[in-house]
Order: sequence, then C-alpha cells, then structure tokens
Amino acid sequence: MRWLKRSLRTRIFLSMIFLVLGASVLIAIVTIYQYKKEAEAYQKDKLKQKEASIRASINYEIQTTTYEVTTENIPLIFRKKIYELKNIHNTEINFYDLKGRLLKSSKPTFFKDTSITKMPEMALTQLENSENKKYVQYYKEDGVKYQSSYTYITDTYFKPLAILNLPKIEDDGFIDMQLKDFLTILAQVYLLLILAAILLSYFLSKYITSSLKAVSEKIHATRLDKKNKKIAIKDTSEEIKSLIKAYNSMIDELEESAVKLATNEREQAWREMAKQVAHEIKNPLTPMRLTVQSFERRFDPDDPDIKEKLNDYTKTLIQQIDTMSSIASAFSNFAKMPAQQNETLNVPKIVKLALDIFNERNIIFFTEEEEILAIFDRTQLIRVVTNLVKNALQASEENPQQRIEVSVKTDENYACILIKDNGSGISEENKTRIFEPKFTTKSSGMGLGLGIIKTIIEAYKGTITFTSQEGEGTTFEVKFPKI
Repeated sequence: MRWLKRSLRTRIFLSMIFLVLGASVLIAIVTIYQYKKEAEAYQKDKLKQKEASIRASINYEIQTTTYEVTTENIPLIFRKKIYELKNIHNTEINFYDLKGRLLKSSKPTFFKDTSITKMPEMALTQLENSENKKYVQYYKEDGVKYQSSYTYITDTYFKPLAILNLPKIEDDGFIDMQLKDFLTILAQVYLLLILAAILLSYFLSKYITSSLKAVSEKIHATRLDKKNKKIAIKDTSEEIKSLIKAYNSMIDELEESAVKLATNEREQAWREMAKQVAHEIKNPLTPMRLTVQSFERRFDPDDPDIKEKLNDYTKTLIQQIDTMSSIASAFSNFAKMPAQQNETLNVPKIVKLALDIFNERNIIFFTEEEEILAIFDRTQLIRVVTNLVKNALQASEENPQQRIEVSVKTDENYACILIKDNGSGISEENKTRIFEPKFTTKSSGMGLGLGIIKTIIEAYKGTITFTSQEGEGTTFEVKFPKI
C-alpha cells in the first residue's frame, strides 16, 4: 500500500530501476550458469582428447614392441616411452596391474611416493563395476582441485593388460579462476548499464510526468469565483491530450455554470429582498388601515374629546410612517457598501464621542492608551460603536444591575474595541447565525444591524468576533489595522 501512495514519477522511476536490476540479475544468473556449463564441457573435452592421445600412443607402442605383450612386461615396454609421453602431454603417468599394484610410474625413482605404489581400493572397485571401464576421481591437494583418471589398456585382442592412471590430468580450479575473471568484467559492464538506466529513468520519468504535473497545477488553481485559464501543452501523448481536452471542456462548462449560478443567485437575492420589503411594509400598513377605518366610523364633530382623539389618531399614523421610513433606510443602508473615507482617527476619542450620545451611567469606558491612530471613516466608526452598544443595552435591560463595559486597546498591529454586557447571552443555536441578514431575536427590528456593521468593518480590512455564555453576557471584539 505504501508503494501505491508514492508519486507517479517516483513509481515510474523505481519501476524502471527494478526492471533493469531484475533483468540484469536474471541475465547474469543465466550467463554464469551457461558459462560454467560450457567451461566444464570444454575441460572434459580436453581431458578426453588428452587421454585419447595418450592411449593412441600406448596402443601403438604395444603393437610395435618386440617384448611379449603381457602385464609383467609393461614396465619393459614403456621403460623409456613413459617419460616421452609425460613430456609431450605434460602430465604424470602410472601403470597398475589388474589388482591395483604399481607397475611403472613417470615419476623419477629418487622421488619415492608411497601413495602411488598401490591403487586406491575404491578406485579399483569403481573401475571394475563401471560400464565403460573408466573412472574419474576428484580430489584436492594443497587446496587445489585435481582429477585422477583410471582406465584399462588392452592388447591387440582387447584383453586387459593393465590400468592406466593419469593422476593430475587438469587443474579443475582453472575453471573457477576463469569464471571469477568473467564475473569481474560482467560486473563492471552491469554497473555502467545500471548507472545509465538510473539516468535514463530519471529523465524519462520527469518527461512523462511533466505534462501531468502541469495539468495537476491547473486543476488545483481552478476556482469558481474567477476566470480559469485553459491548458495549452504541445508534444504530449494521446492520453495526456485527452485529459487536457477534458479539462478545457470542463472549464468551458464551469464558466457557463458560474454565469448561470450568479444570475440565479442575484435573482433569488432580489426575490428574497422584495419579499422581505413587502412583508416589513405590510406590517405597519395593517394598523394604519384599522386606525383610519376606526376613526371614520367613530368620527363625531360634536364630540367634546374630538381634539384628543384626533391627536391619538395622527400620532398612531406618524408612528407607523416612521416605522416604514426606518425600514426603507435599513434596506438602503444594507444594500450599499459604505464609502471608505480614509481619515486618520484617534480611536479612543471617537469611541468616547459615540458613547456620549447615550448619556447612560451604567456604560463604563476605559482605554489602555490615550492615542491609538487608525484609518477609518468617522461616521461609520461611530455607527459601529453605537449599534453594538445599543444591542448590549437591549440584551441586558432586564438585569437590574445592568453594566456595559467599553474598552479600547492595541493587539500588535491592530486597534481593538471591546463591548461587554451582562445580559442574557447568545444561545448555541444562534451563534452561527448572528451576522446573517434578516436574523434577529428581538420582537421588533429586521436583523440587519450586525450585518451592516460587519460589512463596514470588513471594508476596512478588519474583523468582528464575539464570545458569549448564556445567562452571563456577551463580548463583541472589533479589530482593524492601526497606523
């Protein structure tokens, strides 16, 4: 599973390396096996040729000798010839009788070797029981491998006369020496091949995945809220071309869908706005209609209280008209972004000025510094503070020990305004909706105030957050860059 999680480029690179290594090891094993088999076959052929050549010379000597051809006369027949054969073929030669006793040896007589005076019993037994009347014994001497060959020699009538022994026909270690030299050369060649394969795998995997990397980067950069560029890559494989074509087609469809979605959202927003405006305007119209109808039915010019009733009537109408006016103003303010007036303000001074409007004793103000400068619109900053303080007063109006704390401080590169109340707090289900337009927990109002001030603050690259606990109160924090 870990292998599958690696990048495609890494998998291609490692796969090619493993493929080359696997093929190299397999070829090396087959080559070594085949070389060893051929080397052994070659040495056996050399052994057969040398033995055949020696036997031919022996047979010729037997056929041309003047001695009687018997086992006892073998030392006489080959008295001089054995040394000649030794020099020609560069190997020692021993003759044994049919019972394994030494008859004649090519070794000089002053080098007495007791190990060759009698043929090994195992060799004699193996020779007697072999089908081709030949036995090859393998042995080591001073850590070197040798072969000792035993075979019968016969007279002209193919009657066994003696046993021919070639004790050191060929050094079998020569094969291993040749094999080591061959493996050294083979290892050097394979090392060069592996280095070449690594370089080729690196550049080939990079070339194969370069197009995929470009496509991946484009896909990661794709956004719904901006225009996306199409991919234009030349000289790629058919599979990559198909992928690029599918991506470009998706971009076209995405652009069309984004336009349709934006249109639908705008239409939906206007429909919702129209419904809200209609609903809010309809609310004051109903009491206005009822007031007019009631006044029309009960109107009596001779009524002594007519003047007082007329005042109540006009007062009710004016109140409902003011409500409709506030509705229109709220929607108007919410619909437009506040203009950014880049004024340099002393934040504590402006906050104090905004609090003077309330003239409430239970509003406590303090600041860490007398001067904290920031870029903000004076009217909009006063609007933010008054709106938040007004909400705090309404949230804590049922608390007999009502207390609103307004503080100004700095937080690194930001100016901070905190408004804390000891009201009822905000419930968990309402915390996520507190800045939504039209959301309110009050019996009156349209829930646009916090949405408006959030828009104002964000226009000046600031943030507004809050912490609240039910039954204990709420703290709003406004942060925006300071100078």
